[in-house]
Order: sequence, then structure tokens, then C-alpha cells
Amino acid sequence: MPTGQALGHTDTAARRVAVRASVAENAAFDMAYGVMNVLATIVAAYGLLANSPAVIIGAMVIAMLLGPIAGIGLALVDGDQLLLRTAATALVGGVLLVLGTGWLVGRFHTDLPATREMLARTAPNLFDLMVALGGGAAGAYAAISPRLNVAFVGVAIATALVPPLTTCSLFLARGDFALAAGAFLLALTNIVAIQCAYSVVFFVYGFHGITARAARTWGAVVENGVSVVALGVLGLVMAANLHAMVGRELYENTVRQTLRADLTRHPEASLVDVRFRHTGERTLVYAVVRGPTPFSAAQVAEMERTLPPPPGQRGSVLWVRYVHTTEMSGQGPVSPAEDPAGALSGADPDDAHGTDAG
Repeated sequence: MPTGQALGHTDTAARRVAVRASVAENAAFDMAYGVMNVLATIVAAYGLLANSPAVIIGAMVIAMLLGPIAGIGLALVDGDQLLLRTAATALVGGVLLVLGTGWLVGRFHTDLPATREMLARTAPNLFDLMVALGGGAAGAYAAISPRLNVAFVGVAIATALVPPLTTCSLFLARGDFALAAGAFLLALTNIVAIQCAYSVVFFVYGFHGITARAARTWGAVVENGVSVVALGVLGLVMAANLHAMVGRELYENTVRQTLRADLTRHPEASLVDVRFRHTGERTLVYAVVRGPTPFSAAQVAEMERTLPPPPGQRGSVLWVRYVHTTEMSGQGPVSPAEDPAGALSGADPDDAHGTDAG
């Protein structure tokens, strides 16, 4: 073997030894690991309760759950059972620590309403899975590239683990188990996707310990197969969630357009807000309408018949909240019919700025 090739091979082998040592060190459960995850959970909990994305990002950066996941990813392709047990123990312990800390914080603030940042982590879909796969691959590449350690900050943000786990515990403290399950599903999806991405990148870059241990090859295949199957199942669930979310968004946009079209027959009225409550068989549509003349039950029923059927349900029920308004000039009340320029008829100033929301 030429001298240059021998030196290159030696450097590569030394680099792999260093990566294995670094991953193993970061995969262990020690005092620093526990303290930083507790602090990250406290920061995340108050960031979620305050609806502050900046604070939540800070919690992502100081959390240390990524280390054990990387350890599991390397152990599976390297056939290292000791590292696998160490990393799995640290990961389970860290998850329980985060859930417990978040639950304690949540018990002190059950009176606060759920924020947008909390609710955003309760409905994971295929996009979240793809982000976790990309972030995990970036983390693994940064781990084996000495010049890319700074990239771990971006990886920690992209592959957020503590915020969804904290969201889960906050909802558990409130007794809202459905939303807690959604947040936990997001955390589980991130964990499995990151681990699989780490395993693939490590294997591609020459960490082939399982191929050098013939006696353990079958066990390693089974262990890696469990990860692949789990990723596939979660992928199907996330794809179904995405499909349902897109269908719901299309339905809600169609309902808004239909209501606006119906209100063209009532030029004095304006649509202010539309909200939806999805029940077992039907969707309740709450429409807030402003105008000088209230709607009759017959008019509401006629508008209800024009609404499209919600996806997977039997139909929609329309409830209209009427808010009486009076247009006033210096000479007294003004009706829309007396407005020749059309400045008042069917032109609510708020609608011009898009205030109706879902």
C-alpha cells in the first residue's frame, strides 16, 4: 500500500475511534445531562406558556437529548450492545425527567389557557417527520466532520425534542390526554426519525461494526429492523395526519368562500369571523356576521344547505352570531341603500384587512 494511502487509512481509522468515543461520552446519563435537561424543560415550559418562540428556541439549544439518540444510532450499525444499553437507558431516563419536570411546572399553571405554541405541537404530520430525518442526517454528518461542530446548534433547533415532550406534560397536568398524546407522538416521531438518520449516515461513512461481528449480525439486523419498521409505521400515521389536515384546511376555506358568496344577497351584512368545531359526525360552523338587520332561522337554514360536507363526516351545522351595527352620519343613521359610492354596502373595513380567521 502506498504511503499516502496508508496515512489516509490511518487518519480515517483514528477519526472513527474519536467519533465513537465522543458519541459514547455524550450518550451517558450523568449529572450534567440531567441538570441541563431539567433546565431546558423549565425554559421550554415557560416559553410555551408565554407563547414565546424565542424562549422555546433557547430551550432547544440547551437540551441534551440528542446525545443518547446519536448513541443508539451508532450502536445499531456498530453492533455495540454496551453502547446501545447505555444510550437507551439515558434516553428513557431523560424523557422521563423532562416529562416529570414539565408536569410539575404545569401543575402550578393549570389556570393559564393553552397557547398557540402549545397547540402547534399536538398535530404532527409528514412534514415533521421529514424535518426530523433531515435534521438527524445533518447531526450525524456534523458528528463525523470535525469542522462542523457549530452546526449542532442548528440541528438542536431543527430536531426539537424537549418542547413537544414539555407540551405533552403540560397537557397531562391539565388532564387533556388527547392533546398530550398528540405532542408525545411528535416527540416519538422525532426520536425514531433522528435515530434512523444517524444510523444511515454512520453506516455510509464506514461504521460497519455489525459486518465484522458475524455472531451478532442477525441480532443487529433485528434491532435495525425494529427501527425501520417503527419509522415506516410512523410515516404512515404522519401521512394520514397530513392528508386529514389538508382536507380540513380545504374544507374550511371552501366554507368561508361559500358564506361570503351567500352574503352577497345581503349587501348590508359583513362576515367578521368563522370558527369550526369538529365533532363525531358533524362540524359546527360558527359565523359572526355584522349588519343592521338580523338573519331569520329560514335564512340561516338556507345558507347551511349551501355548505360543503366536511371530510369524513355527514354534514355541517351553521350557527350565526349576529352583531347589530348602525352606520351614523352627521345627519343621523345611514342605510347602505343611501350610500351611492358603495363605501358602506358590504364593505366592512375589517374585512378589507382579512380579519376573519379559522
